[in-house]
Amino acid sequence: MISGAVRDELIARYGEPHRRYHTMTHIQDCLAQVAASTDMTDDQRALMDAAIWFHDAIYDPTRNDNEAESAKMAADRLAAEGAPQTFIDEVARLILLTAGHSVQADDVLGARLVSIDLSILGAAPDRYDAYAAAIRDEYAHVPDPLYRAGRALIMGRFLESPHLFADPVWANRFEAQARNNLSREIAALTA
Repeated sequence: MISGAVRDELIARYGEPHRRYHTMTHIQDCLAQVAASTDMTDDQRALMDAAIWFHDAIYDPTRNDNEAESAKMAADRLAAEGAPQTFIDEVARLILLTAGHSVQADDVLGARLVSIDLSILGAAPDRYDAYAAAIRDEYAHVPDPLYRAGRALIMGRFLESPHLFADPVWANRFEAQARNNLSREIAALTA
């Protein structure tokens, strides 16, 4: 569904110099998780692949509308490629879910997407620490005391939620490690 020219444009965007975590490595990791999801139909996989390719296409850590702008870009590029409107609308909807990582209880595809996007939270400690350092690098413009307080607040909100992962398979796989990682990072940020 995504042409070579659009894919090249996205690859270039994920290679922008201000990105440290929101790069092609993140996209490839997410795409691999979709590929490993044997419970999805071909149509669901196509939607997920498109949503993942576009979900961080626009990324500027000084703005708060990245997901909305990424959804608009996806809609524009997919329409130009001749994708059906229902496909475009669903891809845009999925991308918008990554802004807050919150989904309705019956949103199976949305639950899978936001869980895949957050799966880094449940990575092994060394990989999680590299992710946290990369996020800090992306927010280098924020003074350290403000960053530490803001990041601890955001991670604390995640930790307070009853479930970090909306998809039960991802929750089973990553929840315990994610809670350990978040607790460890919050302790370091507030020390």
